[in-house]
Order: sequence, then C-alpha cells, then structure tokens
Amino acid sequence: MTYLYVLGFIVAGSCWLEVGLRTRVLRRWRRLLLTLVVATAPFLAWDLYAVRAGQWWFDDAQLIGVSTVVGGLPIEEVAFFPIVGLAAILTLEAVRSVRGGRLGDEAP
Repeated sequence: MTYLYVLGFIVAGSCWLEVGLRTRVLRRWRRLLLTLVVATAPFLAWDLYAVRAGQWWFDDAQLIGVSTVVGGLPIEEVAFFPIVGLAAILTLEAVRSVRGGRLGDEAP
C-alpha cells in the first residue's frame, strides 16, 4: 500500500491547484489526455525494458499485488506516470496563473 499512499499524496498535493488557483487543466481534458499519453508511453516502455533486463524490480511488500496488461507491471507503476505528469502540469499552470500567464524565458 505504500506506493498507493505516495500516489495519493501526490494527487492531494497538486489537485487543489485546479480549484484554488483556477488552472483550468481538467477543463481542457483532451489536451491533458494527449499530453499524458505522449509523456507516459516512453516511460512505460523504458520501465518494461528495465524490468525485463533485470535492471529494475518492484518490492512486493510495497504493492497491492494487482498486475496490469501493460507487460505485467504493477498497477501502481502504470498509474505513477500519468499521476506525476498531471501534478507537473497542474504545478506549471498554477505558476503561470500566479505570474500572469508567462514563465521566465517565454517570449512575450
């Protein structure tokens, strides 16, 4: 369950930004979904490669024991990439909302 607790903490720590700072990330769900799919796919492929090559493994004591159709990876690992991606996007958009829509090196 430890892995799920960490994922829950990430969600709790970032999803309030959608409401609190009105990031409007979830309203643009198609853009969000496309971004998460494009960002998640290579990391899942890398994960699969590392597990099959014996370079990476999962501690069964930290998992709930549910495997996925994605190469038998644990559900927590498959959920990790979109959850962290969502947290990163929410954080970026929260900074943009506070700083008036622009970040440091963006062109005006």
